[in-house]
Amino acid sequence: MEHPLDDLEERIEYVFRDRSLLVRALTHSSFANESRVEQGDNERLEFLGDTIIGFVVSEYLLLNHPDFSEGRLSKLRAHLVSAGSLSRLSSGLELGRFLRLGKGEAKSGGRKKQAKLVDAIEALVAAVYLDGGMEAARGFVLKQLSADLDEILSGRFVSRDYKSRLQEKLHSLREAPPEYSVIDRAGPDHRRQFSVRLTIGGEPTAQGQGDTKKSAEQDAARQALARVEQKFTSGESLYRGNSEFE
Repeated sequence: MEHPLDDLEERIEYVFRDRSLLVRALTHSSFANESRVEQGDNERLEFLGDTIIGFVVSEYLLLNHPDFSEGRLSKLRAHLVSAGSLSRLSSGLELGRFLRLGKGEAKSGGRKKQAKLVDAIEALVAAVYLDGGMEAARGFVLKQLSADLDEILSGRFVSRDYKSRLQEKLHSLREAPPEYSVIDRAGPDHRRQFSVRLTIGGEPTAQGQGDTKKSAEQDAARQALARVEQKFTSGESLYRGNSEFE
């Protein structure tokens, strides 16, 4: 009879010799506390997995891009190991579906929360390492990140850190740096939505939304960057026509 985790092992293309490691990687503290499971939760695995991912990414970038400066390497690593990047990988593997959560956490949408998804993939990497060693963990991490790594290698990669890109663009145009302010918080604690207004030189330029303050700021920066680049190309005033954000 097929085990429920067979599907996950097929997705990650790795079969555990000690499946208890996989079960532990998928066990949130809320479930462990309610059920008093023997193997514990995945918090210690998260700590190890975070370190392994950082090492594997740093090693790959250093060995495969000897012409990149330290600053560029640091920016690429920051993107590849960011919460947004890791949660996207976790979502692609549908790890949320396999998480063992406490009843309250499950009802509050825990399977879709970015923090839970990041924790899950970090713990999974640690579990693969403990089960199969460094080569297995390295292969898993690089396979999951292969799309971004291919873009970097081909020169097509564009950082999704819109805040940094906007800051650099404004600096090159000798414009004032952007300022961010939270203008609204809505929804219950487990489904909070933030609205952030971005101003440049005191002028409202964009308004972003997200389930965290940081994601709302990134959304606002993404919109502002597109506006700045469009108006710079057309020769228009940077601030004309932004009354919608006032």
